[in-house]
Amino acid sequence: MNIKKFIFKNENYYKIVMILGMILCILWILLVDTKPYSDFDYYYRLSVDIANGLPWGDTYTSVGYCMLLGGVFKLLGSGLFKAKLFNLFLTFASYILFYGVIKKINLKERDRKIIFALFVFIPNNIFYNSLVATESLFTTILIFITFIYFRDIKHKYFYIGLLVGLNALVKPFFIAYFFVILLLELLIEKKIIASIKNSLIVLIVCAITIAPWIYRNTKLIGQYTCISNNKGIVLYINNNSQNKMGRWMPADQVENSIVKTEEYKKANMTQKNKMLTNAAKKWIKSHPMKFIELGFKRLCNVYFLGDDILYSTHGSNISSAAEANLFAFTNSIRNVIFVPAIIYILIYSMAILKAIWKRKTHLLNKYTVYNIILFYMFTCVYFITEGQGRYAFPEIFIMIYCFYYSIKPLTYRSY
Repeated sequence: MNIKKFIFKNENYYKIVMILGMILCILWILLVDTKPYSDFDYYYRLSVDIANGLPWGDTYTSVGYCMLLGGVFKLLGSGLFKAKLFNLFLTFASYILFYGVIKKINLKERDRKIIFALFVFIPNNIFYNSLVATESLFTTILIFITFIYFRDIKHKYFYIGLLVGLNALVKPFFIAYFFVILLLELLIEKKIIASIKNSLIVLIVCAITIAPWIYRNTKLIGQYTCISNNKGIVLYINNNSQNKMGRWMPADQVENSIVKTEEYKKANMTQKNKMLTNAAKKWIKSHPMKFIELGFKRLCNVYFLGDDILYSTHGSNISSAAEANLFAFTNSIRNVIFVPAIIYILIYSMAILKAIWKRKTHLLNKYTVYNIILFYMFTCVYFITEGQGRYAFPEIFIMIYCFYYSIKPLTYRSY
């Protein structure tokens, strides 16, 4: 009874939850001395190089995260602990921004408090603080965009476009976010001209924001080059007859691999990207059923295999047995939340289609529809590209919201 009173009556509830969440995050990075490897090691080393005035990458991958982390290193000095401190800042910022989001949308205070606590205490939002990974920054900016969108702010589409551009420098596919705005406003507002105008503002400002980096890459390579050149390799290694799990594999293990040819070895980064992209597209066209099979395997890896906890324990003093127990624990929590959430999303998607058919989309819950469109944006990207548990991290705030409503008594009128 006292716990119930604390949750629903305490005026300092949100502050206490945030403090407890930050304590858990701090304890994690102090007790688990994670060492970066693979992509994480690349991000760390590139950030150190940027801080030291060395080249900002070779166009292989997007470097928005490394630019910012390099700036942090420039101010505070390089070091893994400094990167983890930066993560703590991003985590706290995401708490504040998510609180701002759920305060603005139509929610009962009881629902709001439960959703917020689930977001703060989900294990992923704790153990990601020890990773030198793009996901924390990308997610914080995404929640910031959501915060701005659901508030009455003058010139908000300009600010959203600016943030979309910055987030596209972290993950290039995020340029597609303008389409989320277009679909959402067409469905809810039903104002065609205004919807197109608002989405175009987002797209144009985004394009202007990323233009300097495109110019830099183009000048560096000597031919038009977009934000990064790793799209081709990602498509190639994930869409071939040797890939069985929809996950990363060495490019040289693909049958008759392009990377072994002399033409590929002599090509520049942009030419390699085009060669790999064309080869992947050719394979997809000639193996449509295998591509679909791999696509669903990728989605299973993203949404139902929480192996990202293992990245956070890499190089630490945690034993293999403890790692296995942590994986089982965190993956169970993840699936308890994700499975009902995805079921809810699919059911609500049918409600959206029904509302479209009956021309009653204005009755839909705008924030719920927003989350569902975002979910499909991420899902389409991962269906085509690659499946890893860490790719679901930006969707946690979506999943928690949908999970909560999946376990509440719902009627069809509630949407």
